[in-house]
This record gives sequence, C-alpha cells and structure tokens, in this order.
Amino acid sequence: MHANPVSISLSSFGADFVRQRGQGQFLDLLAAAGVTRVELREELFASAPDTAALNAAMAALRLECLYSTPLELWTAQGVPDPLLVQKLEIAQALGAVALKVSLGHYHERCDVAALAALLPAHGPLLLVENDQTAQGGRIEPLQQFFQRADQHGLSLGMTFDIGNWQWQGEPARQAARQLGRWVRYVHCKAVQRLADGRLAAVPPQAADLQEWAALMAEFVPGVVRAVEYPLVADDLLALTRDQVRSLSALGAAAQEVAHA
Repeated sequence: MHANPVSISLSSFGADFVRQRGQGQFLDLLAAAGVTRVELREELFASAPDTAALNAAMAALRLECLYSTPLELWTAQGVPDPLLVQKLEIAQALGAVALKVSLGHYHERCDVAALAALLPAHGPLLLVENDQTAQGGRIEPLQQFFQRADQHGLSLGMTFDIGNWQWQGEPARQAARQLGRWVRYVHCKAVQRLADGRLAAVPPQAADLQEWAALMAEFVPGVVRAVEYPLVADDLLALTRDQVRSLSALGAAAQEVAHA
C-alpha cells in the first residue's frame, strides 16, 4: 500500500517541553519515526534560531522542513504584513519548502498585486492556513482570497487545518469541497470541548480517522498531512511512529484503487 508523507508540528510535543529542549533536539526522533517533514514553529524558539545549523541537521537526516509563523498575512489595515519578507527569508535560510501563515484580515479591497510583489520567484511556497479566528477561520474569505490569488497568478497554497474549523462552527467537509483545489498541506487534529467550554486539540479516535480519510479525497493525492495534536508518552518514539503510520495510511486505499 502506498505510504503518504507525514509531517510533525513540533508543538505536538508540548510548548514548554520543546522550548526547554530546543526544536533541533527532536530531529533524530522524527527521522527514526519515519517522518517526512518537520514543522518548525517560530513561537517555540526561545531566541533567534541558528538557521544554518538546523538546515544542516535536517538535510543530514533527509527531513523536509516547513516554517510556521503566527503572522497574519493581511493586517487590520488590509495590507500585506511587511514582516512577511523577513519570515520568508528565515524560511529560506532554514531550507524550508514552505512558510505557513494565517489569512488575517482579508477583504475584497485588499491589494493582492502588492502581495505578489513580496513573494520570491524561487524559494519557500507561501501556505495560508485557516486559523481559529473570525477573520481567518471561515470558508468564504479564504475562498475569495485564493480565487483572487489565482487571478493574479500568485504561486501559493493552503494549509487545511481540519480541527480549526470547529472554532468558527464551519463544516470541515464543506470546507474541503470548496477549498480542496488549493490545499497543499493538512493539519490533523481532533477537537474536544472541555468542562469549562473551551475547545482543545486531542488525539484522534477511529471515527476521526475515518472522517479524515474522507476529507483526503478532496485534496491532491499524496498531500502531506501533519500531526498537530498532543503526543505524550513514556516511549515517545513508539507513539510518534504509531501516529505517523496512521496518518500515512489515510487515503492510501483509495489511491491504490485509482492506480489499479
């Protein structure tokens, strides 16, 4: 059966734990667990990252890199965040294949041509994620943005976060149908409502995996899918390897049928 590529967002190991150890300390574990890509998180660096050292370490382990920043692409004033250029430069220094941001305050009057001028001709692909906010976590503005981006010939894609849709009450299945053509990376997390009413990411149950497999049919075959839910265990390697195996198998049977 075809194995699909799997990424691990390093936030999955717990923010405090990762900050204490450093993100580079998890690379050997990820490689041993069969991970294809590591998602480095800007907010988990205690200081400016040693991009050259991390780049070399990931290259030695044959790990692909994605750099995630909490930056919102469009500011409240409706212009591209000027820090985008700096974030792209860091991603490039890390050897990252993509930079992940959230949509921010996009509306129909935003100057998409101004964004085009900021994107490098060669370098990390810009991936825009649905986050948990009212401005960046709804289907309609994301669809409008990607349609406008297509009209301007922008080379970018979407990070589809399966769990984040629940924060704005948007149906993930509908989102996948309407946005699937732009999806280049999938964040996987189940969501549970806590006793205090807050939503929280949790590991998937069998029903979640079935739902995720159905969503994968809306995306390009072999799309990279990422663990973005808590990974906590005494044997962290065994747990990570098991989760990588589960996510890798999502949609694999359908791909085998398609290629039969």
